[in-house]
Parts: sequence; C-alpha cells; structure tokens
Amino acid sequence: MSDLIPEADGSSERRTNFPASPPMVIDPTKTYTAEMVTSMGSMTIHLDPIAAPQTVNNFVYLARWHYFDGLIFHRVINGFVIQGGCPEGSGRGGPGYRFDDELPKPGRYELGSLVMANAGPDTNGSQFFVITGPNGVGLPPSYALFGKVIKGVEVATTIQEVPTNGSDRPDTDVVIESVAIKETD
Repeated sequence: MSDLIPEADGSSERRTNFPASPPMVIDPTKTYTAEMVTSMGSMTIHLDPIAAPQTVNNFVYLARWHYFDGLIFHRVINGFVIQGGCPEGSGRGGPGYRFDDELPKPGRYELGSLVMANAGPDTNGSQFFVITGPNGVGLPPSYALFGKVIKGVEVATTIQEVPTNGSDRPDTDVVIESVAIKETD
C-alpha cells in the first residue's frame, strides 16, 4: 500500500503531518460511521459522504492514521460547541494542508451535527466541532456539515458542561482517546 494511504482496517501507525490533501480513500456509495472514544464516554457518528464527500474522506483518512488519538477538545462552550482536532491543542494547528469547503444549505445544523472548523473560506484541515446547543444550531452555513452523532449525544452534552478557563479551554483535559471508522455497504 502507498505510504500516503492508510490501511482501511486501522492498522497503520499514527501519523500527524501530511504534505498535501488526502487522496480519495472512501467510496461515497458506502456508509461510514466513526466511533469516537473520549475520556468522558463514547459517541457514534454517522458520516455523510453524499453531502460532503471530500470532508468525510478527510476525516476518515485522518482517523485511519490515528491522527485524532490523544488530542483534546481544546474549545468547549456550553450551549454552543465542543471543538477538537488540533494537534497542538491551541486551536491553531492542523495536518499540514487545507482543503475547500462543502457548505450546507442554511438551517441544516442541529444538535449533534459534526462540522468542520475553519479560519475562513476554504481553510479546512483537521479541526472539527460537535454542535451542542442553540447557539451552534444558529450558525451561518459557513462550515462543512459532514456527520451527526447518532449515539452518545449525552457525552457531547456532558463535555460542554465541564469547567473552562477564559479561553474556553477545559480546566481538565477532555481527551479523544481514539476514532475508529466502520465502513459498510
């Protein structure tokens, strides 16, 4: 297998920096779920490769490289979102590349939506957030919507309630222990 394509079974060694956007590793006609295990519980996330094939591909690609393993939710705002995927834990890091937006129609965000964080148009990388409250639901459609928590939304709700500092960083790290991808026909 190419050194740029992770094993579909999750057996590739961890990798955290990449020279370019990922090659296509998903089949948009298949169904993808992500099992995200955190230090506060697990969430099962249905990914939507029809609405956002490039974004789902990116998330699956990084997960299969174990990119998210050990990262924290570095930004937590009750009634809004929980955000993770930054390798530095600062909110400024990424995988070494950026890719274009796949934006939803207005009004599509809902509680449990999995959405790409960005620094402006076409600046997606590895950071994502889960919408946990009405302020997140009301966001403008400026962020790629690529999945939804279908089991364990109460974990996201519990995470949003942890004490944070003035920079919205949890006082005690909330760790993403692993993200495993399941692909089905």
